[in-house]
Amino acid sequence: MRRFKSMKQAQRFVTAHAAVSNLFNLGRHLLRAQHYRDLRTSAFEEWNRAVT
Repeated sequence: MRRFKSMKQAQRFVTAHAAVSNLFNLGRHLLRAQHYRDLRTSAFEEWNRAVT
């Protein structure tokens, strides 16, 4: 794990990481292939809206 200079910096990282992680961390073993692909597509569309 990365060492942070301050608690505030660590909190900013964790907040951003949690938002991104929730988009892309799917339980693949729990989903059918087509549903997984649909979720991945929507996750990337959401990501593109967030960064542009």
